[in-house]
Amino acid sequence: MSPHLYTLAQDRAVPHAFRVASGLDSMVLGEPQILGQMKQAVKTAEAAGSLGLVLNRLFQRTFAVAKDVRTQTDIGSASISMAAAAIKLAERIFPIVEQRVLLIGAGEMIDLCATHLAKRGPKSITVANRTLERGAQLASRVQAEAITLNELPERLAQFDIIITSTASSLPILGKGMLERAIKVRRHAPMFIVDLAVPRDVEPEASELDDVFLYSVDDLANIVKDNLQIRVEAVREAEAIIAAQAESFLRWLEGRAVVPVITALHGHHDALRAAELERAKRLLVNGTPVDQVLEQLARGLTAKFLHGPTQALNQAGEAERAEMLALFQRVYHLPDEP
Repeated sequence: MSPHLYTLAQDRAVPHAFRVASGLDSMVLGEPQILGQMKQAVKTAEAAGSLGLVLNRLFQRTFAVAKDVRTQTDIGSASISMAAAAIKLAERIFPIVEQRVLLIGAGEMIDLCATHLAKRGPKSITVANRTLERGAQLASRVQAEAITLNELPERLAQFDIIITSTASSLPILGKGMLERAIKVRRHAPMFIVDLAVPRDVEPEASELDDVFLYSVDDLANIVKDNLQIRVEAVREAEAIIAAQAESFLRWLEGRAVVPVITALHGHHDALRAAELERAKRLLVNGTPVDQVLEQLARGLTAKFLHGPTQALNQAGEAERAEMLALFQRVYHLPDEP
């Protein structure tokens, strides 16, 4: 697998995770599908028992950062631009008001496309989705029909404009399916915009004479109209990510001292237990309470300071100066006169 992998150290891996989840590392700036894929990966790792404390904390922070970026910046406007660009491109070829439109998927991108299309009053809108329930929810908002993906082979020939954006890892529309639809349509042209990454439509479908297929790459020039807005959004997003990455890395560095802190607590707790046991014996033997408390306090103080003072006495000249400065800081001691 090595040729297909790359490794980033933690100070680079943390901001990278934040950037990917926020859509800054995607072909389509701000697209939300990668965030869903990351969440699914985390669920899979959690089910396998391979997540662990640090990775769990990292990805919970990652998802929180992605939410902050989307709510506090205009990074999501890239998705809006892609949807608008798809409709604008369709209008250059067909007068939308006369066309029957098919939307495949029911995610954010298709939702935006549906909103843009509904304003232009096409002859009909149909939403095809893997689950009928979710597709119907979107269809009801734009007065459209809802169907399942299984119905596409039979219904495909009915549509003039197709816009698709799903999270499928395999193409939804193959060249053969489109070729059969074109024959049924008696070679009436079909306009298709594939907004999915990876693609929902087999690239070979563009070889068909009556299929006008456009992908995300083809929309790049139209989307560039909003470049300045996106540049500013990226700048704001990067600032959020840098601050949050620094905060997480500080937490991660703090984790390195946890074993030492635990050992310190254990060591001093053992000293406390020993002195307490000694005090109890004195009380049993009739020693006055005030005297026992005084001895307990003195004994604890002596034992707690034994290690630091011994280390200070045994230190060399250069090391002693560093240790003196450290003790002054730890114990809040006044500077020497």
